[in-house]
Amino acid sequence: MTSNSAPLGYSIVPITNRDSDRVLDLLRRFFFRDEPLNVCVGLLDNPQDTCEELEQYCMESIGDGVSIMAVSPNGNILGVCINGTLTRDEKSSENKNDEDECSNPKFRKILKLLSTVYRESNVFKQFPEVDKLLDIRVVSVDDSCRGQGIAKALFDKTKNLAKELNIPLVRVDCTSHFSAKAVARLGFDCVYTLPYSEHLDSDGYPVFTPELPHTCVKTYVHLVDLDGSQ
Repeated sequence: MTSNSAPLGYSIVPITNRDSDRVLDLLRRFFFRDEPLNVCVGLLDNPQDTCEELEQYCMESIGDGVSIMAVSPNGNILGVCINGTLTRDEKSSENKNDEDECSNPKFRKILKLLSTVYRESNVFKQFPEVDKLLDIRVVSVDDSCRGQGIAKALFDKTKNLAKELNIPLVRVDCTSHFSAKAVARLGFDCVYTLPYSEHLDSDGYPVFTPELPHTCVKTYVHLVDLDGSQ
């Protein structure tokens, strides 16, 4: 995969295992503390808090070789898009991370939700002609660089990468109202919605009650035109 220069002085380049520490640094400063479900369950309430299970979840997809990052001319990471690949016959990453084996009870709730969404959205059933997809798992941009088109550049490169690899579908779960709106603007189609009020615990109460406007998790997909120019 070759690097792809973007118009505002940064480049979109592959993430390798050598980049793990720097990628984690960005995620710890932004995504981990901003993501609505992390905030809702108090996953990282204190500045010194960490969640090894969350970090492992984010890092394990890098080995698939399809994750990318935006890098400034002086080498600073401005944003990341952590992607993985899934085939019809294999389990999703959410199922590989069996929530029953997660020792962190707060993150276990999030894993269970992700497993539920993957199972109920059932994208492979909705698209029977698709046997492999590219799964966008984490997107995060440095707060100081937002509004400069970095997230769009990361999504566009991911779609182009799927085309290069002959992968016909790109999938992403949006737990945030704002990320869902952004993904829709980028041409993705919503194929599944789970209101947080309907994801209940064993006593019949909602597991998550994020602050408004975060009311649901949505699954979006983008069908890749493998034969055309897009």
